[in-house]
Amino acid sequence: MTAAQTGLGLRPPRERVDLRCRRWWTAQVAIWMVAPVPVLLVATFFTPVFVLVAAIWVVAAIAALVVVPRVRWAIHRWEATDQAIYSRSGLFWEEWRAAPLSRVQTVDKTRGPLQRLFGLATVVVTTASSKGAVRISALDADAAEEMVDRLTLLAEDDQRDAT
Repeated sequence: MTAAQTGLGLRPPRERVDLRCRRWWTAQVAIWMVAPVPVLLVATFFTPVFVLVAAIWVVAAIAALVVVPRVRWAIHRWEATDQAIYSRSGLFWEEWRAAPLSRVQTVDKTRGPLQRLFGLATVVVTTASSKGAVRISALDADAAEEMVDRLTLLAEDDQRDAT
């Protein structure tokens, strides 16, 4: 049976991640872009050329703070059906994944400090694939908890039917 016949082929997922992810991604960019600023400011005292480098860095940081969250919002998608979990992510290297629930080994929810601050979570679906787990970031924490419960039950039922 082919992927097209089973409906498990790689296709665009339908769901968007939670809108709060844009603030979360903005905070991530801010942390990474602000960290080198003190070093650049100190370096300007020793070498005047670093004034230009610092100015370019500030312009790049502002552009990244505006552009990156919006582009990531446009790219990230997910979907969980009774047969599979689908995800699409990536800013520079786009990744599309489809994992049949019959291949699921574990379903987990993770939350870093910034995610907790914004009420978000990541669902990690581990399969027997050598490619690794399917990760769906930037979900509402409560919705992620419900998805973990639902996918775990569906995967258990699917594996029980297979034996």
